[in-house]
Amino acid sequence: MNSKIDKNNASIIAVDNLYKTVNSHNGPLTILSSVAFRIKSAESVAIIGASGSGKSTLLSLLAGLDVASSGTIKILGKSMSELDEDGRAALRHKAIGFVFQSFQLLPNLNALENVMLPLELAGDKKAKTLATDLLGRVGLSQRLTHIPSQLSGGEQQRVALARAFVTRPKILFADEPTGNLDSSTGDNIINLLFELNKENQTTLVLVTHDQRLAQRCERIIELKSGCIV
Repeated sequence: MNSKIDKNNASIIAVDNLYKTVNSHNGPLTILSSVAFRIKSAESVAIIGASGSGKSTLLSLLAGLDVASSGTIKILGKSMSELDEDGRAALRHKAIGFVFQSFQLLPNLNALENVMLPLELAGDKKAKTLATDLLGRVGLSQRLTHIPSQLSGGEQQRVALARAFVTRPKILFADEPTGNLDSSTGDNIINLLFELNKENQTTLVLVTHDQRLAQRCERIIELKSGCIV
């Protein structure tokens, strides 16, 4: 019993008996069923599976962007089902970073302003210095004043990586981070992602179809028809 308690306490993410059901034209549709796992601090985990297996739904639940039908998700010891929408937003703001397939940069802000934004929202007076340093770290020192439309896909994803890591989040969720990139650019982004992750000791959870990316993680969770294989 004690060993189980110790294991749970060491988990930065703990999922137990998770279900997600939605209504469809044909009645209730179960997207996730009896999902359970633990993720430790600083661990890197890939969530893989065919389209429609429930990967993105699981990521949304973990991030508190959606609510489970039943079961529990604990992030940093906090039960997501016991937090209201504002509470989940506060947790994301404090401890979670995101990288998306579609980059999700604000089109009217330049690279520096996009990376500064989460720091400015937190009232960090070193926002410009920290953002400038991290954009240099990802090789974009010469592109600080360029808006997203003036950047290549790979450059935009590097800005997104800098924005995700600039707040030094405890957890980083990545949803198909190389999905919109060619193979060579995707490889560069993968290398950069894991370098930054190692430096920051962030817990990395990523959804991917890319087997090369999944194999770089310490552990793989495979979903099939909403269940862990």
